[in-house]
Amino acid sequence: MARIKKEGRFLNIKMDAAIYNRLEEYCLEAGLTKTSAVEKGLTMLMDNYAYEKETMRKIADGSMSLVDNRKE
Repeated sequence: MARIKKEGRFLNIKMDAAIYNRLEEYCLEAGLTKTSAVEKGLTMLMDNYAYEKETMRKIADGSMSLVDNRKE
């Protein structure tokens, strides 16, 4: 059965051989294509970055604190 075509863009990269080998091993164990594994990894990286950026913004504007200032 043919795969469903998705709208996408190509990205050609050269990566460290050790990272590539880890990616291949991961994909074999997880049953993923390299494309789907890289997409998931990049999505997680960018989501985490956005969360950290928003957290830092909230700390800077005072709407969030790293210390619990409540009195018992």
